[in-house]
Amino acid sequence: MTSPRVILGVAGASGAALALSVARQLRQTDVTLDLVVSRAAERTLQEECGPNAKEALFSLATTLHSIDNIGATIASGSSPVAGMIVAPCSMRSLAAIANGLDDNLLTRAAGVQLKERRRLVLITREAPLTLAHLRNMRSATELGAIIFPPAPAFYLKPQSLDEVIDQIAARSIDLLGISRPMAKSWSDS
Repeated sequence: MTSPRVILGVAGASGAALALSVARQLRQTDVTLDLVVSRAAERTLQEECGPNAKEALFSLATTLHSIDNIGATIASGSSPVAGMIVAPCSMRSLAAIANGLDDNLLTRAAGVQLKERRRLVLITREAPLTLAHLRNMRSATELGAIIFPPAPAFYLKPQSLDEVIDQIAARSIDLLGISRPMAKSWSDS
């Protein structure tokens, strides 16, 4: 039995630490990780996470794809994939995904997940939201995407920003349904 294959798309929105956490946690499971990173995301990784963040993220990938390589395997529905997470998902990438604008590998791979009825989790990152953002979220949801804003689980009483980031990343992985639950869960005690 082969390990599940997951695509991690990283768009240029603030929240680059989410991408690093998703990649680290996916690599702790038995998955093959395909990574596609926008040019804006490369800059955001450096700005928010430091000069070595891009290399750290790239080192976690099984396969690294160029954003311009529209002929990559993940651009085809015939390539077996368990699902995709876009972390963070910029409003530009959301708009492209919601409207079928497959103009780069990240948005094409997301479109493939939708057309193949596979899980697509979009960790949308923007505030406040405009009506255009909300309409694009609605459209993406109607197409089958899961919109997952990075809302902290305050009931878990996180002690650090890293705990918040890791919980959001774990929850997004859980939404793929490919492994045992990773996120801490609500307890009624």
